[in-house]
Amino acid sequence: MANNGGAFAPLYFVVMSTTTAPPSEYHAITATCGLLDHSERGKLALSGADAKRFLQGQVTNDVEALEPGTGCYAAFLTPKGKMLGDLRVLATEDELLLDTERVSLQELFNMIRRFSIGYDTELHKRTLERGLLSLIGPGAAALAGVAGLPAREHAHEARAVHRLRTRAIRTDAGVDLLCEANDTEALRGALQHAGAVPVSADAVECLRVERGRPRYGIDLDDTVIPQEAGLNERAVSFSKGCYVGQETVARLYYRGKPNRHLRGLRLSAGASSGDPVVLGEREVGRVASVASSPTFGEIALALIRREAPPGSTVTVGPVSAITAEVIELPFRHRETA
Repeated sequence: MANNGGAFAPLYFVVMSTTTAPPSEYHAITATCGLLDHSERGKLALSGADAKRFLQGQVTNDVEALEPGTGCYAAFLTPKGKMLGDLRVLATEDELLLDTERVSLQELFNMIRRFSIGYDTELHKRTLERGLLSLIGPGAAALAGVAGLPAREHAHEARAVHRLRTRAIRTDAGVDLLCEANDTEALRGALQHAGAVPVSADAVECLRVERGRPRYGIDLDDTVIPQEAGLNERAVSFSKGCYVGQETVARLYYRGKPNRHLRGLRLSAGASSGDPVVLGEREVGRVASVASSPTFGEIALALIRREAPPGSTVTVGPVSAITAEVIELPFRHRETA
């Protein structure tokens, strides 16, 4: 196996403050099409005859079932079933494309380098070699000229977008365009000229919180089992063969009940990441992602102990001055009589 060089520089967890979506940007990502550069994400590729077989034994989803043009979301775990990171896996004719949060890139790189010995697979670094532009909003596919791309999440195709070579990838909120790093600026300019509205990371984070999609390094870390974060349906196959951490994941799924769940909080006022969440006199969680949503107001994500089920009223913050309702995700409009 080739690793194309040494390890990465140290990476650190994202520090999250309250995100506020400017109205014009929020309108773009919910009604038209916004554009955000996500090139900082960690990007790797695996090639070779054993690439699928190797990764199948390391991640939670069914990689061997992937056909070219399809993909999946997965987690990679400690032997005790705790998350070391999450990733998107895309199958092409020649290789598996992997991308992950920068905070978990080193762990993913280490895992592949450590456990792929003896497999016919080669690891390629792509973080600096590839750009990644995200088009977010209902008009994303049409604006990029890839409306014919299958609508299922993670579907992807090699496409020329504004005469530049890309790989167009369906996401839950639009389309990602993976391109050569040297083409990123030209592609961004062409997309903006076509009508894509440049948006801030805050706006996109606000939408993510509304949709209840946890982010590794903010909402998830190496203390979390996928089921606690509501990831079983998206990230875990219970019909595939063995993988690292499977025993804990399967035992919790078939026999146990998680002690905590990823929940939404409807807050009476703005809170901060790390604030305690208290039910009665007992701390039942800590605030993770926080956002000021034009649609839902002050909201947050938190891993909450099961003693505080949806519908519970909790207090938030060091002096418990903020109240919050615990809700099932994603955030939805309140039902009216």
